[in-house]
Amino acid sequence: MLIGIDVGGTTTDAVLIEEGKVIRAAKVPTDRDNLLECLMSPLDDIIRDVPLEKIERVVLSTTLITNLIAEGKIDPVALVLEPGPGMNPDDYTLGDEIHIIRGAIDYRGREIQPLDEKQMKNVASTLVDRGYDKIAVVSKFGQRNPAHEERMKAIITGVSPKIQVEMGHQASGWLNFPRRAATAMLKVATQDRYRKFADEINKAISQRKIEAPVYILKADGGTLPLDKSMESPVETIFSGPAASSMGVMALMPSDQTSVVVDIGGTTTDLALILDGEPLISSTGAKVDSFLTHIRAFAVKSVALGGDSIVRAAGDGVTLGPERAGPAFCLGGPEPTPTDAMRFLEMIDIGDGSLAEEAMVGLGRELDCSAEDVARKVVDVAVETLVREIDQMFLAWEQEPAYRVWEVLQKEKIRPQNVVGVGGGSLGLVPLVAEKMNTTGIIPENATVANAIGAAVARPTLTLTFRADTERCVYTVAEDGTSGEVRDRKMDLGQAEDMARKLIVERAERLGVEEYAGEAVVTHSEVFNMIRGWSTVGRLLDVEMEIPAGLIPEWTGGGR
Repeated sequence: MLIGIDVGGTTTDAVLIEEGKVIRAAKVPTDRDNLLECLMSPLDDIIRDVPLEKIERVVLSTTLITNLIAEGKIDPVALVLEPGPGMNPDDYTLGDEIHIIRGAIDYRGREIQPLDEKQMKNVASTLVDRGYDKIAVVSKFGQRNPAHEERMKAIITGVSPKIQVEMGHQASGWLNFPRRAATAMLKVATQDRYRKFADEINKAISQRKIEAPVYILKADGGTLPLDKSMESPVETIFSGPAASSMGVMALMPSDQTSVVVDIGGTTTDLALILDGEPLISSTGAKVDSFLTHIRAFAVKSVALGGDSIVRAAGDGVTLGPERAGPAFCLGGPEPTPTDAMRFLEMIDIGDGSLAEEAMVGLGRELDCSAEDVARKVVDVAVETLVREIDQMFLAWEQEPAYRVWEVLQKEKIRPQNVVGVGGGSLGLVPLVAEKMNTTGIIPENATVANAIGAAVARPTLTLTFRADTERCVYTVAEDGTSGEVRDRKMDLGQAEDMARKLIVERAERLGVEEYAGEAVVTHSEVFNMIRGWSTVGRLLDVEMEIPAGLIPEWTGGGR
């Protein structure tokens, strides 16, 4: 048996899956102030009278980290940056406390300016005096040579051993210094609260006598053991949109191109499954105002949901972006798109007489019938979603990154299907699809698709290997580790073999070794370094990944 639990903005859903089929499902209202109860309440509903020894895995999708960042509840972090030459420190908008340190490492990892240790000691003393207990230290090319970051950390902990220091090369090894700095800052800013939350989850599940392993869903649609996720909690942001994409993968036939339209109570999340594979953002996730290196699906969130407030505006209506509570037909205070759809008998939820009351009141403001105003609401909702989908495709077609650019430029990609998931999709998605001249699909169990997606998602893992044969070193971008290259004549095949060995080792450390055999090379290249008339070394780059996919135990949904 498999369990998936998804915390959405409006409801928290749980499913129990046996032999590839959903046999139980539960929903409760989401309470952001008590996420633990939101997760445990539907869990208790679906495991009642179930032999607990039959449960094989539990997977959670949580909004905790996204909410902490969006609501400004992350812990204060001071940033110590070593940008080196060529960057303007005034361009950084990563926080209120930023200190620029003299020193520099070049793009190949060579020291070109020593770290100013005296300045670093003064900065460390200043931050201690100001009460900071969390600091992120980031050197521009620290992922190529972490020596300066390691020395900065040693100086800080020498001044105060209790300070928690995050080094940039361990948060991310990708190029783009500001994104790496933001990722390091958010990692340390959320770690303590996430660890407390994860400990509470483990305790609550243990109290229920469930011995199955517990996983968390990441932004790239992969799972990670809950205990291991404490090392980098920011990877769990946007797990909701990831869950909806994985849910559609689980419920739809493979190898099709579909727009995923996940209509919740407050927002609609849009994503693309291209020939059966979710589209990955080429640049990393944007979390609130922070641009990061966090690997995530390419998703777009639209401030329109089934419970969005509908207001009269001139001779028309506006929808959202606020949500005042449930739909009027479900006991809420304001008219919503759900009420309009209920009145027009497009859906069958809530009290039809209350939906009519909501539309009559709104029609009175616009001097039109309840039916006319309900159709105005539905038309505006459909037009908004179609416009946002078109803009989403345009943005992806213009994105200057090969994984998106090459695929989308082969032809003018437009979806075979518009697939609706979430409670608000039942009425709107068929109309959106009709407007786009494509097929609208509401799969079975669409209202709990996110929980299904969490339950059946397999682990993902990436590894970016770079070898410099002249310097005889290699680095791994994802965690900043490095080692010795013993063969100065290493070729691309040898580099790929070494990368494959390293991803297996990394998978073992993270507890997902059973999927290491799924790793594939997604990109590789070699650059010969010439000095005079001779080749003095090579730069070899290899990217590998265990891609997003479904565990073998899932056989449902027509796959």
